[in-house]
Amino acid sequence: MPNSLLFHKAYHHQASSEWVVFIHGAGGSSSIWFKQLKAYRQYFNVLLVDLRGHGRSAETTSGQAGESYTFRGVSGDVIDVMDRLNITQAHIVAMSLGTLIGHTMAQYHPHRIKSMVLGGAILSFDCRTRCLISLGDWFKNLVPYMLLYRLFAYIVMPTARQRESRWLFIREAKKLCQSEFKRWFHLTRYVNPMMTTYRSCMPRIPTLYLMGDKDYLFLEPVKRWAQQQPMSELVELSDCGHVCNIESPQRFNHHSIEFIHQHITRVRESRVTS
Repeated sequence: MPNSLLFHKAYHHQASSEWVVFIHGAGGSSSIWFKQLKAYRQYFNVLLVDLRGHGRSAETTSGQAGESYTFRGVSGDVIDVMDRLNITQAHIVAMSLGTLIGHTMAQYHPHRIKSMVLGGAILSFDCRTRCLISLGDWFKNLVPYMLLYRLFAYIVMPTARQRESRWLFIREAKKLCQSEFKRWFHLTRYVNPMMTTYRSCMPRIPTLYLMGDKDYLFLEPVKRWAQQQPMSELVELSDCGHVCNIESPQRFNHHSIEFIHQHITRVRESRVTS
């Protein structure tokens, strides 16, 4: 359990009792949601968090014990903030590696999650990605971490259309220190075995996967996963890459907000009929 709460900011809606918790990816911060915030605040209470070592949480959570750096430990950080704010249940909206935090929360705290919207989801690493990670693991103690991060950013987001996404993530990653980068990089080795375990016992939580059709590293595993999970849906955003909430914010907002509203409506109708 962390020594201090994550940096967070809550926006309260005058009429809605529904909460949406936004979870960014590795190297980012809650600032990546600037194209979602206005749209979501029209309908929901919104909670933004900076994960440990990221953004403004870097001031209070950097250097925590290495053994606490697990996906379960990091997801527990988010639950701690929800507890502090008395948020008993929420809809999770996550991007990139943050989707693994969402999946872990669903695994260990299913009663706290009403639905999930997972953009640019990472469910497994193929041979290409594992080779890149192995290469990065080999060089992480030899070269500045920002050089590695820039390289990975260009590999994951290679096109001119993804320039804004690259720039934003590189800018935010500069707030990480080398040791913090290594801790998060270390987590990547657990992705494949963790998600293999989750696949067989995933709780029945309505989940929307929003993926760019040009997300060449991560789209195919999500296609297979969505077909196997009965409460999962996949929407592919055309001419869009990995960080689809930035590259195509209007479509991301439309599909994700509509999905959450549909879930809320179904729950209300089921209560009436019961």
